[in-house]
Amino acid sequence: MKIVFMGTPDFAIPSLRSLVDAGHEVVAVFTQTDKPKGRGNKISFTPVKEFALAHNIPIYQPQSLKKETEVYTPIIKELNPDVIVVVAYGKILPKEVLDIPKCGCVNVHGSLLPKYRGAAPIQWTVLNGDRFGGVTTMLMSEGLDTGDMILKESVEVGENETSSELYERLSEVGAELLVKTLDGLESGQIVPQKQDESLACLAPMLSKDMCPIDFNMPAEEIHHRICGLSDWPCASCVLDGKRLKVYRSELVKAHSDNSKYTPGEIVNADDFTVACGSGLVRFTEVQTEGSRRMSTEDYLRGHLIKKGSILLKEV
Repeated sequence: MKIVFMGTPDFAIPSLRSLVDAGHEVVAVFTQTDKPKGRGNKISFTPVKEFALAHNIPIYQPQSLKKETEVYTPIIKELNPDVIVVVAYGKILPKEVLDIPKCGCVNVHGSLLPKYRGAAPIQWTVLNGDRFGGVTTMLMSEGLDTGDMILKESVEVGENETSSELYERLSEVGAELLVKTLDGLESGQIVPQKQDESLACLAPMLSKDMCPIDFNMPAEEIHHRICGLSDWPCASCVLDGKRLKVYRSELVKAHSDNSKYTPGEIVNADDFTVACGSGLVRFTEVQTEGSRRMSTEDYLRGHLIKKGSILLKEV
């Protein structure tokens, strides 16, 4: 098929690569504009742009397709794609663009729709402690992830799996599903299905307001928060007056009565086990101010923490 691909982050790369490897004709890539990155504010290309450059695929980087419809609609019409594939593009497609390809616009979305429509479906899957996540391919409409569903694939979420790890796994799952989707659309063997609006829920963007850990919460909820906010914006607390980021954790399943502990109390200084409103959680990867991210084992070699110390919620 003749394809225009729209995507931006590394999540989109397996899908783009799968289209090239499957022999589809990717006639152009649309991706977000170059942005300054890092301490030196050096201009950085998006991962999708890097891939396109390496494979000699023409690149377009509109600030906004919606605001620049008159410029880019004729370009896309001239490209005459059979389908537009959208994977984590991060920009709204206006109706004028959605209506161009004869087979429609196909989106690879990181959830089992209609659950988790929006910008952060994978993170909310982990934040809410869902046992299963997945990917849905769908035909795009003007609404927010409201289009007809084409194919779905479910995966089990690991007990201590972070959203970053699930993100990587689902990017590969989505790539395989995308190829199957296009094959089915091309052959006419797939019939898209309407979403059940009664089951829909949103997955809004994460914010730094979510970072502070409230140790009055149950251990399970704190664990899911830590896993869901890793690698960004990252759960955090205060130890000895310094901010401590917590990237990974695990639940301590066998423990004594919590009533003798204060929420946030370090109950085992040898492995960084902390009391919660109910249950215990063990930090397994952390980063303190002025230091690098590291395993708890490495952290404890260079930092003395005391049993009975209280971790505080950031304000």
